[in-house]
Amino acid sequence: MDPQQLSQLEALCERLYNSQEPNERAHAEQTLRCFWTSTEYITQCQFILDNSSHPYAQLLASSSLVRQVTENSLSAQLRLDIRNYVLTFLFQAAESVQPYVSTALVQLLCRVTKLGWFDTDAHHEIVKDVTKFLQASPAHYFCGLKIFNQLCMEMNQPTPGRSLTQHRKTAVSFRDNSLFHIFPIALQSLAQLQKDPNADARHLEQAILLALKCLSFDFVGTSLDESTEDPGNIQVPSSWRPLIEDSATMQLFLDVYAATKPPLSSMALECLTRLASVRRSLFTTEAERTKFLARLMAGTREILRTQQGLAEHANYHEYCKLLGRLKTNYQLSELVNVENYGEWIQLVAEFTIKSLQSWQWASGSVYYLLGLWSRLVSSMPYLKGDSPSLLEGYVPKITEAYITSRLDSVQAIVAGNLPDDPLDNDEQLQDQLDSLPYLCRFQYESTSKYLLSLLDPMLATYVEIGRLTSSSGAEAGRLQILEGQLTWLVYIVGALIRGRISSASAESQEVIDGELASRIFQLIQVMDTGFHATRYPEHSRQLLDTAVLAFFQNFRKVYVGEQAMHSSKVYTRLSERMGLSDHLMVLNITVSKIATNLKCFAACEEVVEMTLNLFQDLASGYMSGKLLLKLDSINFILGHHTRDHFPFLDPPVNTRNRTIFYATLGRLLFMEDTPGKFNAFMAPFTIVCNNLAAAAGDVNAFRSQQVKNTLIGLSRDLRGIALATNSRRTYGLLFDWIYPAHMPLLLRAVEIWADTPQVTTPVLKFMAEFVLNKTQRLTFDSSSPNGILLFREVSKLIVAYGSRILQLGSVGEPYASTYKGIWVSLTVLTRALAGNYVNFGVFELYGDRALADVLDVALKMSLFIPLADIMSFRKVAKAYFSLLEVLCNNHTTVICACDAPTFQHLVRSLETGLKSLDVSLSSQCAAALDNLAAYAYNHRPVTETTPPAARALQQHLTDQPTLFSDILKTLFEIILFEDCSNQWSLSRPMLSLILLIEAEYTGIQTQIAANLPPEQQQRLTGCFHKLMADVTRSLEAKNRDKFTQNLTIFRHDFRAK
Repeated sequence: MDPQQLSQLEALCERLYNSQEPNERAHAEQTLRCFWTSTEYITQCQFILDNSSHPYAQLLASSSLVRQVTENSLSAQLRLDIRNYVLTFLFQAAESVQPYVSTALVQLLCRVTKLGWFDTDAHHEIVKDVTKFLQASPAHYFCGLKIFNQLCMEMNQPTPGRSLTQHRKTAVSFRDNSLFHIFPIALQSLAQLQKDPNADARHLEQAILLALKCLSFDFVGTSLDESTEDPGNIQVPSSWRPLIEDSATMQLFLDVYAATKPPLSSMALECLTRLASVRRSLFTTEAERTKFLARLMAGTREILRTQQGLAEHANYHEYCKLLGRLKTNYQLSELVNVENYGEWIQLVAEFTIKSLQSWQWASGSVYYLLGLWSRLVSSMPYLKGDSPSLLEGYVPKITEAYITSRLDSVQAIVAGNLPDDPLDNDEQLQDQLDSLPYLCRFQYESTSKYLLSLLDPMLATYVEIGRLTSSSGAEAGRLQILEGQLTWLVYIVGALIRGRISSASAESQEVIDGELASRIFQLIQVMDTGFHATRYPEHSRQLLDTAVLAFFQNFRKVYVGEQAMHSSKVYTRLSERMGLSDHLMVLNITVSKIATNLKCFAACEEVVEMTLNLFQDLASGYMSGKLLLKLDSINFILGHHTRDHFPFLDPPVNTRNRTIFYATLGRLLFMEDTPGKFNAFMAPFTIVCNNLAAAAGDVNAFRSQQVKNTLIGLSRDLRGIALATNSRRTYGLLFDWIYPAHMPLLLRAVEIWADTPQVTTPVLKFMAEFVLNKTQRLTFDSSSPNGILLFREVSKLIVAYGSRILQLGSVGEPYASTYKGIWVSLTVLTRALAGNYVNFGVFELYGDRALADVLDVALKMSLFIPLADIMSFRKVAKAYFSLLEVLCNNHTTVICACDAPTFQHLVRSLETGLKSLDVSLSSQCAAALDNLAAYAYNHRPVTETTPPAARALQQHLTDQPTLFSDILKTLFEIILFEDCSNQWSLSRPMLSLILLIEAEYTGIQTQIAANLPPEQQQRLTGCFHKLMADVTRSLEAKNRDKFTQNLTIFRHDFRAK
């Protein structure tokens, strides 16, 4: 590259990173993409770094090298050369290079170090090499800390394109060889910088971040869930013991916290949280661990005493997490024996109460504090010894403070002082309610009296307002506050009742449960009467109803159905106060509320969905389902389930919920063997279908909006009923109703509405459920033609849809307009082909084109979607590969009869599927390839009696000689180099392919070995030599199992270091 070319490149880089014009950026990217896609340009990147001072050119070179190193398998020597070059460059240019270029180069250094970790021991010298940076100028010092930070992060997270096993192997080696040396460097740097009043804040930030990265390292490969903030127990290696036990380590973080502001101070607290989470077995003796705990409690006590830094929200949040970890990692008996425990628990209680009162500021942190106190209370039964816990004096106050703060939040919301209602944050609400039962049940009698003192006057006021005929603005605001406060109390009572499951409550606590529950049932009796019946559109009223539904769910789990305690004192108290003497009467109230909600909340999707989920849960339990059938209200619903009685069926927003509704009704309907009841239940559907059939002759009339909505609703309703048919008897009832009378209507709907996915998708999804042979429900008599007739209808439907959708093509967003309908169609066909209720030989025998036509259309639809798009959409991939598996297993002749390009595309797509990270997909592809290879092997050599399909397959393999050898090579690479959890599935096609292409097998071994270092080549050759030991040339089950055993040994022997 001459100076002129370098100047042009710098101008392109300027446009790539700085231009405001998209076209300019796109042109620059297209021109420069060779730098990160072709390995030939690695030397050019080095040339740019050596000869250009333009920062954007340097950024291009460094970021391109990162991609080159990550995406390509470079030689060990080249990786080492890049590492050494970057180290030298960073040391020489540390004071002049731009921060963003430095960041990219540091990432490159750490990435190449990780990828080359096992190439040579030179990579293990990284700590020694980077330590030189810390002994030079301030700029070098900063760069050195930055490298250590990035290195810890790089080694702690999986690299794209590498298996989890490879990642863990490198991480463990790094942990043992290097991390142990980096952590003391972090502590030493932090101590020096903290004492220096003139220290650069950036250096201090890097030092504390490095200490945090070291303590956050995934030492044993357990921290795969990044969604949780809880670090769990930290499995620090035993070699770290002196540093952890040293009091100076903890004191250093406490000093840094006291001397800094966020984010540095909050990171110091996070380091303390990690220290508090260190595993118990690390400490030399229990005495050492007790000293450690005492220092931790003293440090947290001092922070509470001085309130140092707690006015900063970031510090406050981390401090709450630190308190939460104390009880998670230590027993209450250990805490109470620490000196000054009494002062500590008093300060923590005062801090908690103050936090609850300042809920607007601390809403996200309350979870940790409630978790701390709930765990403390849960440990009380196991507390032994003379040391008092002192919890009795604080827990009721904390409980009351929480309840009071929730009620106060309602007034702030109504007054407009808060942008977000805590009741709208479901996740946060649930987290808090999970901890509450432990606190409330600790001193249940006093807590219940407090709750009742709040509930009774509110209920009286609520009843009084219900008698009004209208309300003023002030009255409406008052009612809104009342509804909000009742919502909180209903949620709290529901949570307390759910807590009965996990607490060994005495009978006296069941009496209290009855007292509290009776108040909620009183509320339920009046909330749909009088003036309250006009409040359904109001958001505060909808929240109240969601709370009531949550209460029903919690009460059901403890006191209704299979788990019900019939002699429970709850019903004694409910009978005294409400006349509810058993769970059947409670169920009656529940069903009445369900019916009311479905009538009155038609426009509120959330309430409708929660109501239907409750209804479904009740019907799903065998005992509760049987109980429901005893209720007159359920029998009324089964006889009157149309939109006239349930307006929620009308709004389009509820169409998805219709399926749940009818699945639940279907489940209740089919619990009894009453065909007459079924016919009465289906009568409204018969009328709807007949009306639609009458309009189907006129295309314009059938394309109306009303017909569209009716078809969508009908399809979703029928799918729900089909979901409920789990036996041959119940399926037969639905089949006899729909065939032959109403099948033509579904076909007509697909023909006329093919361009409208909102219609075709529900129709096809119904059919996908209808043809699914779950629990062997599709078992017809041996003399019945129903299986064949059903498949003919499936064929007509898919051919009608497929032929039209292929003509229309993708309009707008391809998944919504085309791909979704295609994958559902392929699912319908796959389920019909694999259902084992059709003798497919009949079609060819009698010249029926149903099978041939549907397979032809299905293959065309499969080819319509580009392979890249198939792999991008999981549901599309699942349907596509499921169909190929069924075809290769049961209809191999169809695959073999394809033309050469189609056959190659299908087989290559199976090879792509093998590489999928989705185990179920790769297993399906392996099964499909095994069937195909076994079919080819079992029909060799070709003779006069060889079937035409086998001849066609042999011709395909002759025309494309590398097809199966490439797949076998891919399978070996997955087994050898990747973390495959479905090794058994992948081993099946490997034996078939080895026997089929024995001549190419030796060449494949050579190709795989050629990319490995010399010492690994020898080991691989030895492994290959043993692979076929005692394996014969047959595909019998015993021989396959022997090969699978050998393959397991082959993989283990090669991967063992």
